[in-house]
Amino acid sequence: MTALSIRAAAVSLAVIAVAGCTTTGVGTGQSANGRLGATFTWTETGGTRGTMVAQLSNGQVFQGPMFQITQESRVMDYGPLWNGWGPGWGWGGGWGGRRWGGGWGGWGPWGPNDETITHYSGQVLANLQGPGGFMRCHFTLMSPSSGMAGGGVGQCQLPVGTVIHAQFPPRHY
Repeated sequence: MTALSIRAAAVSLAVIAVAGCTTTGVGTGQSANGRLGATFTWTETGGTRGTMVAQLSNGQVFQGPMFQITQESRVMDYGPLWNGWGPGWGWGGGWGGRRWGGGWGGWGPWGPNDETITHYSGQVLANLQGPGGFMRCHFTLMSPSSGMAGGGVGQCQLPVGTVIHAQFPPRHY
């Protein structure tokens, strides 16, 4: 294999890896009186952020960013949970033979503790710009760790005050 073919293979793998972090999907919505419909197209990158486009049945288009609200914790913040349990003991030695700690990527005082844990709130916010201002949206996810691909429901409010109830079916792979 030549250096050029190795480089081309590496570039292909990088493109595949980046594409693997991008998810897309579609949702629908309707105003309470049924007079206004919407189709929502979303693209999520990295699991907690992305973009959304709302195409309304009256021809208006709103687009902008969306964010899943998360909180990061450092593993070292949970250090007191392991006080009194030696290295490798974790929570488990005598509890059903489970030995937590060492097998969890160094959780606890005996391993690297600068790792972070993501806590998913299950809430997604979007601020979409269109004619006359912004459509603000709030969605609740069915499976927060799956992001928008896990499905959800929510509402969007148009600049004129009309509320659109939205639903996003889970994606099945």
